Amino acid sequence: MSKVVQDAAEAVKRAGICDNAIIMAGGFGLCGIPEHCIAAIRDSGVTGLTIISNNCGVDDFGLGLMLQTKQIKKMISSYVGENAEFERQFLGGELEVDLVPQGTLAERIRAAGAGIPAFFTPTAVGTKMGEGKETREFNGRTYLMEHALQADFAIVKAHIGDESGNLVFNKTARNFNPMMAQAGKITIAEVEKLVPTGEIDPDHVHTPGVYVNYIFEGKNYEKRIEQRTTQPRN
Repeated sequence: MSKVVQDAAEAVKRAGICDNAIIMAGGFGLCGIPEHCIAAIRDSGVTGLTIISNNCGVDDFGLGLMLQTKQIKKMISSYVGENAEFERQFLGGELEVDLVPQGTLAERIRAAGAGIPAFFTPTAVGTKMGEGKETREFNGRTYLMEHALQADFAIVKAHIGDESGNLVFNKTARNFNPMMAQAGKITIAEVEKLVPTGEIDPDHVHTPGVYVNYIFEGKNYEKRIEQRTTQPRN
């Protein structure tokens, strides 16, 4: 069966994204975010979502769009400092938040994709984040046990993909996207350029197509920058 779909709306429908789903969303800040998939999930009207993502976009773009419509019940993130609506909902008790150290978040996702149920890390030992978690000593140092993070669905954004679902990411967009593609039970990939199977050099593939269920070519990407910083020319 072909993995290629016409657009994000068809992908979301065929994947069966539903109320109360757990969804991983690739990207770091606004870099490499699956913006078409996010908009399609927003437009689908599903609610009660748990979103696993490094951050939650900004107020009027990225995952922030689903905060505006109050479709997100819980965020599992490492950084949430660019979104005023996120802050408002969290402080108002409308949004549940699980803050995870960034490296731990990445490894929990990677572990799920590799079939590893849990691992030990020294990060957060002796802090409130470590309270109640199992600890163990290795070589005289205390480590916390962290569980892998798996999702019902993963939505990712790549630079190039082929019709078999093989993906190539562009520079820093190769952030959380590859590991999330592996950790989702069903993965949707949106790409800037979709090519026939065989056109991508196998040595250049970042995510093998076996992890991707649906793929489509997106149009008119905005690629916003949260805070543009420039240095004056001499």
